[in-house]
Amino acid sequence: RPPLTTHCATLSTRRHACNSITNHARRRRLEQMRAFSSARERARAAAAEELKQKNQRMLLYGSALAISTLALCYASVPLYKVFCQATGFGGTTKRAEKDTLDLLKPAETSRVIRVTFDGSVSDSLPWSFVPAQRDVRVVPGESALAFYVTTNHSDKAITGVATYNVMPPQAGPYFVKIQCFCFDEQRLQAGEEVDMPVLFVIDPKFLEDP
Repeated sequence: RPPLTTHCATLSTRRHACNSITNHARRRRLEQMRAFSSARERARAAAAEELKQKNQRMLLYGSALAISTLALCYASVPLYKVFCQATGFGGTTKRAEKDTLDLLKPAETSRVIRVTFDGSVSDSLPWSFVPAQRDVRVVPGESALAFYVTTNHSDKAITGVATYNVMPPQAGPYFVKIQCFCFDEQRLQAGEEVDMPVLFVIDPKFLEDP
């Protein structure tokens, strides 16, 4: 029979080859795991950087929107004032300019026009705002003066802004304010009462409008 040493040497060679293959597979698997881990870390870093840039863009967009909204809110009242006074939109009255002072020529053959005054206050404002007179009778081209009595019923100073409209709206462009407190901030101290004047004229062209 063959010698025992030959079989032992063959078995030892096979075991050494198997160990070499196993070690090589482990190293390869370890390298693959390291490469996968590195790729995953790079992907996470890229995603974090992209998220950071996206958040920065959203912050910039949000800040721009907030600033634009604030600017629009701040400018809306004066812009609306200018637009309405120039167009008479929605029955808004017009303010007299230097070149419109020639309106102060009473129409000789006109009927007397009765202008009725009214007033209302926002529920959140503890003021009363009422006309001192129920109505004023004028002739187109004749200046007239009316008053509103405003009272601050609170225990602290408050600033308010009045707006004007004329009904029916078609008459708005013909109601020309020479001097008025509307669209201007009015600050009343606690318990203060003031008379606010409205000096106006009815444009004679009112008589030509059917």
